[in-house]
Amino acid sequence: MQRMLIGTLAAGAIAALALIAIPAAAQDRPAGLAVATFGSGCFWCTEADYDKVEGVVQTISGYMGGLTRNPTYAQVSTGRTGHAEVVQVTYDPAKVSYEKLLDVYWKNVDPLDASGQFCDKGSQYRPVIFTHTEEQKRLAEASKQALVDSKRFKQTIVVEIKAATEFTPAEDYHQDFYKKNPGHYYRYRTGCGRDARLQQLWGKAPTN
Repeated sequence: MQRMLIGTLAAGAIAALALIAIPAAAQDRPAGLAVATFGSGCFWCTEADYDKVEGVVQTISGYMGGLTRNPTYAQVSTGRTGHAEVVQVTYDPAKVSYEKLLDVYWKNVDPLDASGQFCDKGSQYRPVIFTHTEEQKRLAEASKQALVDSKRFKQTIVVEIKAATEFTPAEDYHQDFYKKNPGHYYRYRTGCGRDARLQQLWGKAPTN
């Protein structure tokens, strides 16, 4: 009986891991929910930003845009896998629009820095919006063009807009990092100069 129980639990764990390995966009979600994916540097911070948005059901830190299958944090951190740190956002369109999620994105990214974000440099920290549908692509491109047309910045807006590819969730210790390790998180966020730069760019300090 004990061996059977262990075997059942092991099978359940394997099934759970298999589910995690599937891109969130391809998983069966409750009817009416949608998914969006954003890269704005450190995924700890991006996750914290989107968890505050009403209508967001779930956020998962992970990796997208590279060639290595099921990359680890150590691999992505080298900058050689082609992945970007991203957060995949599951949201209820009846409560929050994709346009609103885009607005949150722009206010929490440095759109002028293609080399990374804030103190984090490297292609793995590049700013990028991964779109899952043609409508998301249209809205993302329109929002970027609106920022260009506003002439708020003299420099080029370097945020990429790419079609979503396979999403690999990050290791468990990265998920909800700002909740699990608030002291470490806030020291990092402050030390990295993220909020200071966002205030410089957008004129209002984020409440994080």
